[in-house]
Amino acid sequence: MEAGLLLIFWYGILHAFGPDHLTAIADFSIGKDKPKTLLITALFAVGHGLSLFIFAKILQHTALSEEILAYGDMISALVIIGIGIYLLLMVFTDRIQLRKHTHGKKVHIHIWFGKSHEHHAIENSSSFSLGLLMGAGGVRGMLITLGAVQGGSVDLSMVALFTLGVMLVFFAFGLLILYINQSFLGTLQNVRRAFATAGLVSLLVGTNILLG
Repeated sequence: MEAGLLLIFWYGILHAFGPDHLTAIADFSIGKDKPKTLLITALFAVGHGLSLFIFAKILQHTALSEEILAYGDMISALVIIGIGIYLLLMVFTDRIQLRKHTHGKKVHIHIWFGKSHEHHAIENSSSFSLGLLMGAGGVRGMLITLGAVQGGSVDLSMVALFTLGVMLVFFAFGLLILYINQSFLGTLQNVRRAFATAGLVSLLVGTNILLG
């Protein structure tokens, strides 16, 4: 692998450690089983990489001021704040539900928002869409890194390596959330505490980005 591509891969790893990204992964992964947690983290990473690729391509041919680029950070902040408000609303209006059932000898826990329990893929599409939205906040850093690689030109291989770096960190963090899910979220009280904590952290992280 060329040194420039290694740099892109490493930037993807560093970029993934942003508190807004990890907060978003936690918000969507709390209470999920292993397949859903890994799928959610993968979709977020793919959406994030795709968004960065599109924005980077646009900015290669369009000169935008720092003030306009700063709106990307604002979008990320507002999205995280919105998620935090939503989670806290679910907690304080008692709309978080938990049900246990057994298949064979294995206990399965289902956690959902609202009164009815429906199986759907809204978390998957939401995590992908969130990755797309939050890509706007990372495009400046990616372009700075690309300035040292191939004259700032963006191609799919570079974005794929960036996304791979992001995905590795997200998977590792998703496994940590999975451990918390399996070890501590066996009661409705603990589930509500977890979502309340995630909501508060989201508000703090989003507000810090917005005011930073």
